[in-house]
Amino acid sequence: MLDLLAITWNVSPDIFAIGNFHLRWYSVLFVAGLFPVGYYIMRSFYKREGIPVDTLDALLFALFIGTLVGARLGHCLFYDPVYYLSHPWKILMTWEGGLASHGGAVGVLLAIWWYVHKYGKKYGFGYIQLIDRLVIPICFAGMMIRLGNLMNSEIYGVQTDLPWGFIFPRDPMGDGLPHHPTQLYEALSYCILGLVLLWMYRTRLDKLRTGTIFGIFLIVLFGMRFLIEFIKEDQVAFEQGMTLNMGQWLSVPFIIAGILLLVWSLTKAGPAAIHVPQTALSGNGKGSNGSARGGQRQGASGDKVSGKPKEKVPLTHVHSGSTANKDKQ
Repeated sequence: MLDLLAITWNVSPDIFAIGNFHLRWYSVLFVAGLFPVGYYIMRSFYKREGIPVDTLDALLFALFIGTLVGARLGHCLFYDPVYYLSHPWKILMTWEGGLASHGGAVGVLLAIWWYVHKYGKKYGFGYIQLIDRLVIPICFAGMMIRLGNLMNSEIYGVQTDLPWGFIFPRDPMGDGLPHHPTQLYEALSYCILGLVLLWMYRTRLDKLRTGTIFGIFLIVLFGMRFLIEFIKEDQVAFEQGMTLNMGQWLSVPFIIAGILLLVWSLTKAGPAAIHVPQTALSGNGKGSNGSARGGQRQGASGDKVSGKPKEKVPLTHVHSGSTANKDKQ
């Protein structure tokens, strides 16, 4: 009877295969979450706030490496440390499967730290300010990764008699019964969160404080992860019999961090908007879209100045301009 009410998910995880080469849906969706989806969302943010778009290449590369390395190490060290520490070369074999989103989150945070250290002071943004923007495309990237898990027929929930239960015949460890499609639950929650945070950025940036978006992201995303884990199948053997599984224990610190960050943001943090110093733009020779400015430029006072050469002024009449903006929190 359950089979009649369920959806049989018998989709191949491969887009195509040539010999031993397999192009998988998971790989394509994972990369697409960074580019083009994440790239074009961040590109629109940079254009809006006057940050040179050509600096995005370094950010995209750092995020890709941070996500991949962090997620792989997170899986190996959190879920099966004994095996991988005794077979360390297996850590490099990512094609065998095994990525953990909590490890990916740590890798992303480290990648952002490197990028802000390199570009933040010059262009007037701080660590939390950049994360406030990055977590928006990260929501959509997380959605696409969970859709990739669905294409792999993996990380699904416990048995259910609900009419939208999924049967996964391609899972060699499956039981042929309907299960909660928790991949879709998570994908939908990440998508809704991303749309809400994007709306906040688009319509309320001038009223937001630094860290508000990031705090909401941590609380909601890992809060939803914590709740959905209650109806997920155990991922590893040692989780059997545990009141809270590994995914839930790893979510708790992120939720607490989000609450503390939101309190700090609403009571002590500065404005969320980024103000790029004019000295950075004039030194870069490019505008907010990464192309060279022409005709006119902005003076330190904000007045437009003609692009024509100025007459020489005696040294005794020259005064220093305004100082560059300090690095924001």
